[in-house]
Amino acid sequence: MPRFPAGQTLLIDADDTLWENNIYFERAIAAFISFLDHKEYTPSAVRQTLNAVERETILAHGYGLSSFTQSLVDCFERLSPAPVTDEKRERIRGFAQSIAEQEIELLPGVAETLKELAARHHLIVMTKGNHAEQADKLARSGLAPYFAAVEIAAEKDPATYRAVIARHELKPHTSWMIGNSPKSDINPALAAGLHAVFLFHKDTWVLEHAAVDKAPEGQHLIELDAFAKLREVF
Repeated sequence: MPRFPAGQTLLIDADDTLWENNIYFERAIAAFISFLDHKEYTPSAVRQTLNAVERETILAHGYGLSSFTQSLVDCFERLSPAPVTDEKRERIRGFAQSIAEQEIELLPGVAETLKELAARHHLIVMTKGNHAEQADKLARSGLAPYFAAVEIAAEKDPATYRAVIARHELKPHTSWMIGNSPKSDINPALAAGLHAVFLFHKDTWVLEHAAVDKAPEGQHLIELDAFAKLREVF
């Protein structure tokens, strides 16, 4: 595996790259499906409906806990054979609220690895979602001092990456995007001319799943299964 010299710029994703995130949503969804207890639809069918509702909600309201909460309520109203009472809506909102109450759980080796990388390279948080929620998680994580800048985007597409490259005057041949999502971290970053490191996470959100694109000529794509292994590359 190649080792790249000091002075690289590392754009690093947050949710499910630096800390656990999707597992809490999965627990809320499991509680939601159990509460709905649909007599005709299987849990898998309910989940597929919820995925479709989430896509609709994201288009209208973006990412974040409030968007997810609305998706749960909308899905329940769409599938419930009985009238949906205010009491049931509050119970559903409670499933989502449990996520907000979670402590930040750093993934293994993250703090030690960031400390080492920050001594040799230029680190920037590159995440997406609700700005206040993402900023709060970063603050609570204790990791903020390792980063020279923070980018919180509404969506992570090639245009977003190109804007970040321009704003920070990055040199694509020494700049990398590191994250767990093929859809948001890897493919659009490669399309924007960056190198990329795909960090596999077994619980990556289903709406972020996609085939990992091949790196264009002259760009690097490295696949790792642990954050700490970044020290072997950078």
